[in-house]
Amino acid sequence: MTFTSPIVLSLVGVILVSLISLVGIALFALNERLVRRLLLPLIGFSTGALLGDVFIHMLPEMAEEEHFGNRLLLILAGILFSFIIEKVIHWRHCHCPGLPLQDDSHHVHPMGIMNLIGDGMHNFIDGALIAGSFLVSTPIGIATTIAVILHEIPQEIGDFAILLYSGFARGKALLFNLLSGCVAILGTLLVLFTATALPMAGAWLLPIAAGNFLYIAGSDLIPELHKDTRLSRALLQLLTILIGVGVMFALTFLD
Repeated sequence: MTFTSPIVLSLVGVILVSLISLVGIALFALNERLVRRLLLPLIGFSTGALLGDVFIHMLPEMAEEEHFGNRLLLILAGILFSFIIEKVIHWRHCHCPGLPLQDDSHHVHPMGIMNLIGDGMHNFIDGALIAGSFLVSTPIGIATTIAVILHEIPQEIGDFAILLYSGFARGKALLFNLLSGCVAILGTLLVLFTATALPMAGAWLLPIAAGNFLYIAGSDLIPELHKDTRLSRALLQLLTILIGVGVMFALTFLD
């Protein structure tokens, strides 16, 4: 097994994604106002990265395969699956939840536990999609890992704030957020262990990942950007989206 094998690269990628859960530490060092100012540019950047990964890497790769029409149906299935996940477990990507850093005695553990369950399921799916992407090709795996990392950063800040708001102590919130992030490793391992029995796993997961990314960008991230209607902020959001797309385009030179 070499350092460039899909197994090694998948594990490295998912470990990096899992460690993003520690981004909550930023709330210890940065004040709330600064975090709020950084979130929208991060959301714009991750929006561009997700859309860029889909249209620059994933769709062209799928277009080269037979039965492209079936792959498009799987993209639709990925979008609907993401919708169902949210509905069943009341999960939302709370990217910008107001960052309520103080504890509130009226909001106790149930809300935080529900958030952990939803986030864990989301992380499991992310891990599976990362492994599936690396099974298709190294450049697509790298692009997908970067896109996941970028959209995880604002989400994990929001998740950490929700845990604090629901009554968790800071240290406990950080620990449980990390454990939730590590669930992604289980998703990666599942796909890698079943890859031999299911050699088409990567080809099936890639369009599902595309649908998942389109859903996240369209349902969660872009609506957050629309909450600030100032022209100067809109231009900054557009710029950060374009930068995110540009990063995904730059990764095409890895081919």
